[in-house]
Amino acid sequence: MSDSLTRYSGPNHEGAASTSPYGQSRMAPAIELVDVAKEIAQANALIGAATADKLGLIAEQIRALQEQAREILEKARRDAVLHTAECRFQKIAGQTYHLYRKGEGEGAKHYFSMLSPDDWRGHPPDPFEGTYRVEADLSFTSVEEMAQRDARLSTARRLLGSGL
Repeated sequence: MSDSLTRYSGPNHEGAASTSPYGQSRMAPAIELVDVAKEIAQANALIGAATADKLGLIAEQIRALQEQAREILEKARRDAVLHTAECRFQKIAGQTYHLYRKGEGEGAKHYFSMLSPDDWRGHPPDPFEGTYRVEADLSFTSVEEMAQRDARLSTARRLLGSGL
């Protein structure tokens, strides 16, 4: 064949046949523009689906973080109210105290006592509101939340102890 019949001028692909942008053999299938367009459309669809999945995961994480933020703010408000309750002794971290309410309605006052309702033989002088433990960071944990908090802290200590 003469050089005047070649369709392409320039250097030929010199890598492996599998990396060639064009068929290197007469037996290779013809690369049609329609095939390339279909491949691009399919790639775009897959990229779109993968992107949607990743954005969905991020949206779930945002909702979870918003819920955690709401819980933190509620706990902070509760702790602020508990810190304003009357207390005639010094609160010590790790100790459990019992909250009572004196009075009704808007004028009601809360106070902490070291005596539980059982210590009053089931008849405390004022309505019992709940039992709380003072934590090292001066936050309060209700008796209902203690087991869950202790389990969470135990898991964290175990993970930190294992070098993770």
